[in-house]
Amino acid sequence: MEDSMEGKGPSEKRETPPKKAAESERIFLVSSSPHLHDGRTVASVMKLVLWALLPASLFSIYAFGFDALRVILISTVSAAALEAASRKVMRRESSVGDFSAVLTGLLLALNLPPTVPWWMIVVGNIFAIVIAKQIYGGLGNNPFNPALVGRVVLLVSFPVHMTARWVTATPWGVDAVTTATPLGMARDSLARLGHIEMQFGREEIVNLLVGTRAGCIGEVSVILLLAGGLFLLWKKVISWHAPVAFIGTVWAVTGIFHLADPSRYADPAFHVISGGLFLGAIFMATDYVTTPITKSGMLIFGFGCGLITVVIRLFGGFPEGVSFAILLMNAATPLIDKMTKPAVFGRIEKKKAAA
Repeated sequence: MEDSMEGKGPSEKRETPPKKAAESERIFLVSSSPHLHDGRTVASVMKLVLWALLPASLFSIYAFGFDALRVILISTVSAAALEAASRKVMRRESSVGDFSAVLTGLLLALNLPPTVPWWMIVVGNIFAIVIAKQIYGGLGNNPFNPALVGRVVLLVSFPVHMTARWVTATPWGVDAVTTATPLGMARDSLARLGHIEMQFGREEIVNLLVGTRAGCIGEVSVILLLAGGLFLLWKKVISWHAPVAFIGTVWAVTGIFHLADPSRYADPAFHVISGGLFLGAIFMATDYVTTPITKSGMLIFGFGCGLITVVIRLFGGFPEGVSFAILLMNAATPLIDKMTKPAVFGRIEKKKAAA
Protein backbone atom coordinates (compact mmCIF):
# COMPACT_ATOMS: atom_id res chain seq x y z
CA MET A 1 0.00 0.00 0.00
CA GLU A 2 2.79 2.37 0.85
CA ASP A 3 4.37 1.71 -2.53
CA SER A 4 1.07 2.30 -4.34
CA MET A 5 0.45 5.63 -2.56
CA GLU A 6 3.99 6.94 -3.03
CA GLY A 7 4.19 10.25 -4.89
CA LYS A 8 0.46 11.01 -4.43
CA GLY A 9 0.59 12.92 -1.17
CA PRO A 10 -1.03 16.35 -0.86
CA SER A 11 2.32 18.07 -0.83
CA GLU A 12 3.36 16.56 -4.14
CA LYS A 13 2.67 18.38 -7.45
CA ARG A 14 1.11 16.28 -10.13
CA GLU A 15 2.77 16.40 -13.52
CA THR A 16 0.73 18.42 -16.04
CA PRO A 17 0.42 17.03 -19.56
CA PRO A 18 2.30 19.15 -22.18
CA LYS A 19 -0.91 20.09 -24.03
CA LYS A 20 -2.66 21.36 -20.90
CA ALA A 21 0.50 23.24 -19.86
CA ALA A 22 0.56 25.06 -23.17
CA GLU A 23 -3.12 26.01 -22.82
CA SER A 24 -2.58 27.32 -19.31
CA GLU A 25 0.26 29.55 -20.50
CA ARG A 26 -1.79 30.99 -23.38
CA ILE A 27 -2.51 34.70 -22.94
CA PHE A 28 -5.92 35.98 -24.01
CA LEU A 29 -6.03 39.62 -25.07
CA VAL A 30 -9.22 41.67 -24.88
CA SER A 31 -9.37 44.52 -27.37
CA SER A 32 -11.95 46.92 -28.72
CA SER A 33 -14.08 46.02 -31.71
CA PRO A 34 -14.01 45.05 -34.50
CA HIS A 35 -12.87 41.56 -33.60
CA LEU A 36 -13.18 40.19 -37.12
CA HIS A 37 -10.44 41.27 -39.54
CA ASP A 38 -11.00 41.35 -43.28
CA GLY A 39 -7.29 41.10 -44.01
CA ARG A 40 -6.78 44.75 -44.97
CA THR A 41 -3.89 46.70 -43.54
CA VAL A 42 -3.07 50.39 -43.45
CA ALA A 43 -0.53 49.83 -46.22
CA SER A 44 -3.01 48.00 -48.45
CA VAL A 45 -5.62 50.77 -48.10
CA MET A 46 -3.04 53.47 -48.81
CA LYS A 47 -1.90 51.61 -51.91
CA LEU A 48 -5.48 51.46 -53.19
CA VAL A 49 -5.85 55.22 -52.77
CA LEU A 50 -2.53 55.74 -54.55
CA TRP A 51 -3.78 53.59 -57.43
CA ALA A 52 -6.98 55.65 -57.54
CA LEU A 53 -4.94 58.85 -57.81
CA LEU A 54 -2.63 57.46 -60.48
CA PRO A 55 -4.78 58.44 -63.53
CA ALA A 56 -5.14 62.06 -62.40
CA SER A 57 -1.43 62.19 -61.54
CA LEU A 58 -0.38 60.87 -64.94
CA PHE A 59 -2.73 63.31 -66.66
CA SER A 60 -1.19 66.18 -64.70
CA ILE A 61 2.23 65.19 -66.08
CA TYR A 62 0.72 65.08 -69.59
CA ALA A 63 -0.99 68.44 -69.06
CA PHE A 64 1.78 70.39 -67.32
CA GLY A 65 4.87 68.48 -68.41
CA PHE A 66 8.09 68.31 -66.38
CA ASP A 67 6.81 70.85 -63.83
CA ALA A 68 4.09 68.49 -62.60
CA LEU A 69 6.50 65.56 -62.45
CA ARG A 70 8.97 67.70 -60.50
CA VAL A 71 6.34 68.73 -57.94
CA ILE A 72 5.10 65.15 -57.47
CA LEU A 73 8.58 63.66 -57.04
CA ILE A 74 9.83 66.34 -54.64
CA SER A 75 6.67 66.19 -52.56
CA THR A 76 6.43 62.40 -52.20
CA VAL A 77 10.16 61.91 -51.54
CA SER A 78 10.37 64.77 -49.03
CA ALA A 79 7.24 63.57 -47.24
CA ALA A 80 8.64 60.06 -46.83
CA ALA A 81 12.04 61.41 -45.73
CA LEU A 82 10.49 63.77 -43.19
CA GLU A 83 8.34 60.97 -41.79
CA ALA A 84 11.36 58.69 -41.37
CA ALA A 85 13.46 61.46 -39.79
CA SER A 86 10.75 62.65 -37.40
CA ARG A 87 9.97 59.11 -36.25
CA LYS A 88 13.66 58.51 -35.58
CA VAL A 89 14.07 61.76 -33.64
CA MET A 90 10.98 60.94 -31.57
CA ARG A 91 12.29 57.40 -31.03
CA ARG A 92 9.28 55.76 -32.55
CA GLU A 93 9.05 52.81 -34.84
CA SER A 94 9.35 53.71 -38.52
CA SER A 95 6.00 54.06 -40.30
CA VAL A 96 7.21 54.81 -43.82
CA GLY A 97 6.19 51.31 -44.89
CA ASP A 98 2.48 52.03 -44.40
CA PHE A 99 2.60 54.48 -47.39
CA SER A 100 0.61 57.13 -45.50
CA ALA A 101 3.43 59.66 -45.86
CA VAL A 102 3.71 58.94 -49.59
CA LEU A 103 -0.04 59.49 -49.96
CA THR A 104 0.16 62.75 -47.99
CA GLY A 105 3.01 63.94 -50.20
CA LEU A 106 1.09 63.06 -53.37
CA LEU A 107 -2.08 64.78 -52.17
CA LEU A 108 -0.13 67.90 -51.27
CA ALA A 109 1.51 67.87 -54.70
CA LEU A 110 -1.84 67.57 -56.45
CA ASN A 111 -3.04 70.60 -54.47
CA LEU A 112 -0.19 72.83 -55.67
CA PRO A 113 0.35 74.91 -58.82
CA PRO A 114 2.84 73.42 -61.30
CA THR A 115 5.10 76.47 -61.02
CA VAL A 116 5.61 76.29 -57.25
CA PRO A 117 9.33 76.41 -56.24
CA TRP A 118 10.92 73.31 -54.71
CA TRP A 119 11.57 74.84 -51.30
CA MET A 120 7.88 75.65 -50.84
CA ILE A 121 7.04 72.00 -51.46
CA VAL A 122 9.44 70.97 -48.69
CA VAL A 123 8.05 73.61 -46.32
CA GLY A 124 4.53 72.40 -47.01
CA ASN A 125 5.53 68.83 -46.18
CA ILE A 126 7.22 69.94 -42.97
CA PHE A 127 3.90 71.31 -41.78
CA ALA A 128 1.96 68.36 -43.20
CA ILE A 129 4.13 65.52 -41.87
CA VAL A 130 5.91 66.89 -38.81
CA ILE A 131 3.51 69.53 -37.43
CA ALA A 132 0.08 68.21 -38.45
CA LYS A 133 0.80 64.48 -38.09
CA GLN A 134 3.83 63.31 -36.10
CA ILE A 135 3.64 65.84 -33.27
CA TYR A 136 0.15 64.52 -32.52
CA GLY A 137 1.44 60.96 -32.39
CA GLY A 138 1.39 59.84 -36.00
CA LEU A 139 -1.28 58.31 -38.19
CA GLY A 140 -4.58 57.88 -36.36
CA ASN A 141 -4.01 60.71 -33.91
CA ASN A 142 -3.96 63.76 -36.19
CA PRO A 143 -7.11 65.92 -35.89
CA PHE A 144 -6.63 67.64 -39.26
CA ASN A 145 -5.92 66.34 -42.74
CA PRO A 146 -2.11 66.72 -43.05
CA ALA A 147 -1.99 67.47 -46.78
CA LEU A 148 -4.54 70.25 -46.42
CA VAL A 149 -2.67 71.74 -43.47
CA GLY A 150 0.43 71.95 -45.65
CA ARG A 151 -1.52 73.53 -48.51
CA VAL A 152 -3.28 76.12 -46.36
CA VAL A 153 -0.03 77.13 -44.64
CA LEU A 154 1.54 77.74 -48.06
CA LEU A 155 -1.58 79.53 -49.31
CA VAL A 156 -1.63 81.95 -46.36
CA SER A 157 2.15 82.42 -46.18
CA PHE A 158 2.94 82.71 -49.91
CA PRO A 159 -0.27 83.88 -51.63
CA VAL A 160 1.47 85.17 -54.77
CA HIS A 161 3.08 81.81 -55.54
CA MET A 162 -0.12 79.94 -54.71
CA THR A 163 -2.73 82.11 -56.44
CA ALA A 164 -1.15 84.30 -59.12
CA ARG A 165 1.13 81.99 -61.12
CA TRP A 166 -1.22 79.62 -62.91
CA VAL A 167 -0.62 78.19 -66.36
CA THR A 168 -3.05 76.49 -68.71
CA ALA A 169 -2.93 72.73 -69.10
CA THR A 170 -1.59 71.84 -72.56
CA PRO A 171 -0.15 68.57 -73.92
CA TRP A 172 3.19 68.02 -72.11
CA GLY A 173 3.08 71.62 -70.97
CA VAL A 174 4.08 72.93 -74.42
CA ASP A 175 3.02 76.49 -75.27
CA ALA A 176 1.31 76.92 -71.89
CA VAL A 177 0.36 80.50 -71.07
CA THR A 178 -0.04 82.20 -67.75
CA THR A 179 -3.69 82.74 -66.87
CA ALA A 180 -6.15 82.68 -63.99
CA THR A 181 -8.20 79.70 -62.87
CA PRO A 182 -11.88 79.60 -63.90
CA LEU A 183 -12.95 80.55 -60.38
CA GLY A 184 -10.38 83.34 -60.34
CA MET A 185 -11.62 84.71 -63.67
CA ALA A 186 -15.19 84.74 -62.39
CA ARG A 187 -14.09 86.58 -59.25
CA ASP A 188 -12.05 89.14 -61.23
CA SER A 189 -14.83 89.90 -63.70
CA LEU A 190 -17.29 90.39 -60.85
CA ALA A 191 -14.92 92.78 -59.09
CA ARG A 192 -14.15 94.80 -62.25
CA LEU A 193 -17.53 94.88 -63.96
CA GLY A 194 -20.04 94.14 -61.26
CA HIS A 195 -21.18 91.01 -63.09
CA ILE A 196 -19.70 87.75 -64.34
CA GLU A 197 -18.46 88.07 -67.91
CA MET A 198 -17.89 84.50 -69.05
CA GLN A 199 -19.38 81.93 -71.35
CA PHE A 200 -20.39 78.51 -70.11
CA GLY A 201 -21.32 76.49 -73.16
CA ARG A 202 -20.67 72.92 -74.23
CA GLU A 203 -17.02 73.57 -75.12
CA GLU A 204 -16.32 75.17 -71.75
CA ILE A 205 -17.96 72.25 -69.94
CA VAL A 206 -15.84 69.74 -71.86
CA ASN A 207 -12.66 71.69 -71.11
CA LEU A 208 -13.47 71.76 -67.42
CA LEU A 209 -14.28 68.05 -67.32
CA VAL A 210 -11.28 66.91 -69.34
CA GLY A 211 -8.77 69.26 -67.78
CA THR A 212 -7.62 71.76 -70.42
CA ARG A 213 -7.64 74.69 -68.01
CA ALA A 214 -5.53 76.34 -65.35
CA GLY A 215 -5.50 75.05 -61.82
CA CYS A 216 -3.67 72.88 -59.31
CA ILE A 217 -1.96 69.97 -61.03
CA GLY A 218 -4.28 67.32 -59.63
CA GLU A 219 -7.65 69.05 -59.80
CA VAL A 220 -7.96 69.79 -63.50
CA SER A 221 -9.30 66.45 -64.76
CA VAL A 222 -12.69 65.93 -63.13
CA ILE A 223 -13.36 62.77 -65.16
CA LEU A 224 -10.23 60.99 -63.92
CA LEU A 225 -10.83 62.06 -60.32
CA LEU A 226 -14.36 60.69 -60.57
CA ALA A 227 -13.00 57.44 -62.02
CA GLY A 228 -10.64 57.15 -59.05
CA GLY A 229 -13.52 57.75 -56.66
CA LEU A 230 -15.63 55.05 -58.30
CA PHE A 231 -12.68 52.66 -58.01
CA LEU A 232 -12.47 53.34 -54.26
CA LEU A 233 -16.21 52.83 -53.91
CA TRP A 234 -15.93 49.53 -55.76
CA LYS A 235 -13.12 48.44 -53.45
CA LYS A 236 -15.17 49.64 -50.45
CA VAL A 237 -12.37 51.91 -49.30
CA ILE A 238 -14.69 54.92 -49.02
CA SER A 239 -18.44 55.41 -48.76
CA TRP A 240 -20.56 57.73 -50.88
CA HIS A 241 -22.04 59.76 -48.04
CA ALA A 242 -19.50 62.57 -47.55
CA PRO A 243 -18.61 63.13 -51.24
CA VAL A 244 -22.22 63.15 -52.41
CA ALA A 245 -23.32 65.45 -49.58
CA PHE A 246 -20.35 67.75 -50.27
CA ILE A 247 -20.84 68.04 -54.02
CA GLY A 248 -24.65 68.06 -53.76
CA THR A 249 -24.60 70.92 -51.27
CA VAL A 250 -22.36 73.03 -53.49
CA TRP A 251 -24.70 72.36 -56.42
CA ALA A 252 -27.87 73.20 -54.46
CA VAL A 253 -26.64 76.34 -52.70
CA THR A 254 -24.92 77.86 -55.75
CA GLY A 255 -28.03 76.99 -57.75
CA ILE A 256 -30.17 79.07 -55.39
CA PHE A 257 -27.84 82.07 -55.71
CA HIS A 258 -27.71 81.65 -59.50
CA LEU A 259 -31.50 81.66 -59.74
CA ALA A 260 -31.63 84.77 -57.56
CA ASP A 261 -29.08 86.72 -59.65
CA PRO A 262 -27.53 85.00 -62.71
CA SER A 263 -25.43 88.04 -63.54
CA ARG A 264 -23.46 87.87 -60.27
CA TYR A 265 -23.45 84.17 -59.45
CA ALA A 266 -22.23 81.48 -61.83
CA ASP A 267 -24.12 78.38 -62.86
CA PRO A 268 -24.03 75.56 -60.27
CA ALA A 269 -22.49 73.19 -62.82
CA PHE A 270 -19.59 75.62 -63.15
CA HIS A 271 -18.98 75.58 -59.40
CA VAL A 272 -19.14 71.80 -59.21
CA ILE A 273 -16.61 71.03 -61.96
CA SER A 274 -14.31 74.00 -61.28
CA GLY A 275 -11.63 74.21 -58.64
CA GLY A 276 -10.68 71.37 -56.32
CA LEU A 277 -14.15 70.21 -55.35
CA PHE A 278 -13.86 66.65 -56.69
CA LEU A 279 -10.29 66.22 -55.41
CA GLY A 280 -11.29 67.38 -51.94
CA ALA A 281 -14.66 65.64 -51.75
CA ILE A 282 -13.42 62.23 -52.92
CA PHE A 283 -9.90 61.98 -51.55
CA MET A 284 -9.78 64.24 -48.47
CA ALA A 285 -13.31 64.52 -47.10
CA THR A 286 -13.28 60.71 -46.82
CA ASP A 287 -10.15 60.47 -44.65
CA TYR A 288 -10.69 57.79 -41.98
CA VAL A 289 -8.90 59.71 -39.22
CA THR A 290 -10.24 63.24 -39.56
CA THR A 291 -13.85 62.67 -40.65
CA PRO A 292 -16.89 61.21 -38.83
CA ILE A 293 -17.31 57.46 -38.55
CA THR A 294 -21.12 57.21 -38.74
CA LYS A 295 -23.08 57.49 -41.97
CA SER A 296 -25.26 60.31 -40.66
CA GLY A 297 -22.13 62.04 -39.41
CA MET A 298 -20.57 61.79 -42.86
CA LEU A 299 -23.64 63.41 -44.39
CA ILE A 300 -23.47 66.27 -41.87
CA PHE A 301 -19.75 66.62 -42.52
CA GLY A 302 -20.26 66.77 -46.29
CA PHE A 303 -23.07 69.30 -45.94
CA GLY A 304 -20.92 71.54 -43.75
CA CYS A 305 -18.00 71.32 -46.16
CA GLY A 306 -20.23 72.24 -49.09
CA LEU A 307 -21.83 75.18 -47.31
CA ILE A 308 -18.51 76.64 -46.13
CA THR A 309 -17.01 76.17 -49.60
CA VAL A 310 -19.84 78.17 -51.20
CA VAL A 311 -19.62 80.94 -48.60
CA ILE A 312 -15.88 81.35 -49.16
CA ARG A 313 -16.18 81.19 -52.97
CA LEU A 314 -18.97 83.75 -53.16
CA PHE A 315 -18.15 86.10 -50.28
CA GLY A 316 -14.65 85.26 -48.98
CA GLY A 317 -11.22 86.59 -49.80
CA PHE A 318 -10.16 83.53 -51.80
CA PRO A 319 -11.81 82.25 -55.00
CA GLU A 320 -11.55 78.67 -53.69
CA GLY A 321 -12.68 77.39 -50.29
CA VAL A 322 -12.49 73.58 -50.38
CA SER A 323 -9.34 73.29 -48.26
CA PHE A 324 -10.56 75.70 -45.59
CA ALA A 325 -13.97 74.02 -45.49
CA ILE A 326 -12.57 70.53 -44.90
CA LEU A 327 -10.17 71.72 -42.19
CA LEU A 328 -12.92 73.62 -40.37
CA MET A 329 -15.16 70.56 -40.47
CA ASN A 330 -12.24 68.40 -39.28
CA ALA A 331 -12.35 70.49 -36.11
CA ALA A 332 -16.05 69.67 -35.75
CA THR A 333 -15.61 65.92 -36.29
CA PRO A 334 -15.45 64.95 -32.57
CA LEU A 335 -18.68 66.86 -31.92
CA ILE A 336 -20.38 65.28 -34.95
CA ASP A 337 -19.30 61.81 -33.81
CA LYS A 338 -20.69 62.50 -30.34
CA MET A 339 -24.01 63.72 -31.74
CA THR A 340 -24.48 60.84 -34.16
CA LYS A 341 -23.11 57.86 -32.26
CA PRO A 342 -25.66 55.04 -32.00
CA ALA A 343 -27.17 54.07 -28.65
CA VAL A 344 -25.48 51.21 -26.82
CA PHE A 345 -27.36 47.93 -27.24
CA GLY A 346 -29.57 47.33 -24.19
CA ARG A 347 -29.32 50.90 -22.98
CA ILE A 348 -32.41 52.24 -21.20
CA GLU A 349 -33.11 55.92 -21.73
CA LYS A 350 -33.33 58.00 -18.56
CA LYS A 351 -36.81 59.31 -19.36
CA LYS A 352 -38.18 55.81 -19.98
CA ALA A 353 -36.51 54.52 -16.84
CA ALA A 354 -38.03 57.34 -14.79
CA ALA A 355 -41.50 56.59 -16.19
